[in-house]
This record gives sequence, structure tokens and C-alpha cells, in this order.
Amino acid sequence: MNSSKKFLIAGLFLLVAGLLFGITGTLQYCIPGFLKASLSFEKIRPLHVSSVLFWIILSAVGSVINYLQEHSGREIRFPVLVKIQFWIFVLTIPVILCSYLFGYFGGREYWEFHPVLAIPIVTGWLLFLIHFFSTLKSLKQQPVYVWMWCTGIVFFLFTFLESYLWLIPYFRNNIITDMTLQWKSYGSMVGSWNMLIYGCSIYLMDKISGHQQYSFSKTAFLLYFLGLFNLMFNWGHHIYSLPTHSYIKYISYAVSMTELLILGRIIYNWKATLSTAKKHIHYLSYRFLLAADVWVFLMLVQAILISIPAINLYTHGTHITVAHTMGATIGINTMLLFSFVYDIFGTKKGTIRSKKMFDYGYMMANISLFIFCLSLIIAGILRSKWQMNPDQPAFSTMMQQLSPFYILFCVSGITLAAGFFLILYHLIRNTGNNAKNRLF
Repeated sequence: MNSSKKFLIAGLFLLVAGLLFGITGTLQYCIPGFLKASLSFEKIRPLHVSSVLFWIILSAVGSVINYLQEHSGREIRFPVLVKIQFWIFVLTIPVILCSYLFGYFGGREYWEFHPVLAIPIVTGWLLFLIHFFSTLKSLKQQPVYVWMWCTGIVFFLFTFLESYLWLIPYFRNNIITDMTLQWKSYGSMVGSWNMLIYGCSIYLMDKISGHQQYSFSKTAFLLYFLGLFNLMFNWGHHIYSLPTHSYIKYISYAVSMTELLILGRIIYNWKATLSTAKKHIHYLSYRFLLAADVWVFLMLVQAILISIPAINLYTHGTHITVAHTMGATIGINTMLLFSFVYDIFGTKKGTIRSKKMFDYGYMMANISLFIFCLSLIIAGILRSKWQMNPDQPAFSTMMQQLSPFYILFCVSGITLAAGFFLILYHLIRNTGNNAKNRLF
């Protein structure tokens, strides 16, 4: 098995862990005191967040490695570095998750583990940077997805290191500087792995269509530069409430999530040009690309709304922000990553029974995610109304009012996970059958 598939398999294990931790977290919303003694919410939240983030990162790395080899027509120049990178991540991530289980923290949001454990992640990413650029060799006359991969790799390393500037007293001792850097680094970091994922999606669209019309188009390069600009500046809508420079907020408002609009246009135009035969050959990957297209539109609408300062004042820090994060992470990133996984493993539709299982899982995941996000948005609206009310009722009264939406959030979260489990079962079953057929 090649190294890229190992990254994807490790990522899928982390997705399963993230789903299980997520289900536990939703149950704790609805059942007060559930597993509080052994697995309290302060442990479940970082376990869920870190598992999902590492699913995204490992799967993006595996997809880039695979597609880089397909694009260049040659093997990775230093395969030993890929293996070392893989084992660094595979050994470090379980240590991080175990540290949460035993209550050892010390980091910040997203990276709540002890800062010492960031060292192997940086080391592994440096190896990724070395073997990627040594295999690529040149940036001359490269399609847009190569530029996106390069940018994502470099900026992730930069923003990850930037997120640890709080360890230096100069930054940590100034609360405004500290919070600004924290949100800036995290916002840009999301843009970095989006670059890797969006680049892979454009490569896959070229692969399905059989030409490079999109990766060399003006629209695609506009996506790249808007994405780069967005990576650098759109994080500012997180700090509207901080007394920072106004020009940062104005720039952030202007560029917030504009790359999603262009990405949605590319996918829409691309699918209109595909023949029925091409759709059939890449049926499963195509389905996930379509789902991502719908979620791009939904998240774009929400992103524009919550980027308006007057609205952001009410929504920031509420469940509405969580809904946007979950919609983008699952609806866009995870759907796109599944399209890469199905393509790289060469998974076919399989039997009629397994195809029905895929269809049930696919529909269940997307419908549940919509209800999941909607319940969070409604809860967020009610919460923002409560926190802005000068005559606030008791916090317990507000929470009691939100309980029906927490129940809906819990139920839809469980069915969302069930949908993905059906998809994973289909993936494992049909990939295994394909492997047996090739062997015999």
C-alpha cells in the first residue's frame, strides 16, 4: 500500500473517533451529568475537535501526495521522508488524544494539548514541505492546483508557528495582541488547509472531465488569489469586538469567504460540461462534489451575514458560529475529502444492495447536517437575543427554552454520524472487493 493511502486510512480512523466523541458531546448537552465523572465535556470537546482537525489534515496530506504523483508522472523523490512524516503523525496524534483523556492540557483552542507536542507536528510538516517541493521541482507553467498546494503547505507551517507566539511573554502579556494573534493565526490556518483541499478538488474535476480547462482558467486563478487574500485577511471578522485597527476590519469584511463564491461557480460550470459517461465512471466522487457545491452555497450565505459587523455583534460566540464551523467542516471539507478518498481507492458502486446503502448514508448525512446546523442557528438566535436583553431572565430559564433545539441537535448529530458510518461501511466493503478482484 502506498503512503498516500496510509494517510487517508489514518484520517478515516480519526473521523470515526471524531464522530463518536461528537455523539458523546451532543448527549452531554441533553443529559446533564452524562459521563461527567469519567469523560466530562471539557475533555470531550478537544477530543472531538482535534480528531476532526487531524482527519482533515491527514486526509488532505494524503490526497496531495497522491495527486502530486499523478500530476507529475513520477514517484515522490524522497519516499523515506514520507514514511517518517506518516509515523511522526501516527505516533503523536494518539499521545495528544490520550493527554486529553488524562486531563493534561496546556494549549489554546484547536490545539489544547501541551505545546511540547507541537514540536513533532512541526517536524512532520517540514518533511512534507521538503519532499513535496523536491518532487515538484519547478513552478513554471503549473496549473492552479499546484500553486494552491504550495501556498497551503507554506502558510500552514507559518500560521501553526504563529499560533504559538503566546508562549513568548511579549505577546502573552498584552491581552489585545494575544487575542488578535490567536484569531488571526487560526483563521489563516483554516485558509491554509482549505488551499490544499480546494486544490485537490480542482485537480479531481480536471481528472473527471479529462482536460485542464479549469485549472488553467482565469476563474481558477482568480479563486487562487482571492483565496490567498482571504487567507491573509478574512480572519478579521472574528475580532470586530476588539479595539484593533479599523482598516483590518474593513478589509476582512470585504474579502470574507469570497473564494467560496468562485469555487461554487467553478463546480457549477464544470458539472454542466460533463457527459453522462464521465459522471458514471466517477459516480461516487461526483456525488460528493455535488454535495460540497450545495454546502458552499449555504455556507457562503451564512458567512456573508455573520461577517456584517452589526450582525456579528449578536452572533459571535453563539451557536451560530458553531453552525457555520460545522457546516464548513462537514459539508464542504469532509464531502470533498470523501470524493478524494473514493477516487484514490478506486471504489466502485458495487452491488445494488451496497449502492442503496451508500445512497441511504449519503442522504442521511446531508439531511441530518442541514437539520443539525439549523437547530444550532435557532439556538444561537435565541441565545443572542437573551444576552443582548437588558432585562435578562435567569440563565437556567434561557437554557430551558433552548432544550428542544438541543434535543434536535443531538438526534440529528446521531443520524449524521450514522450516515457517515454507512458510507464508511460501503467504502470498506467495496474497496476490499475491488482489491480481491485485482488480486485474483
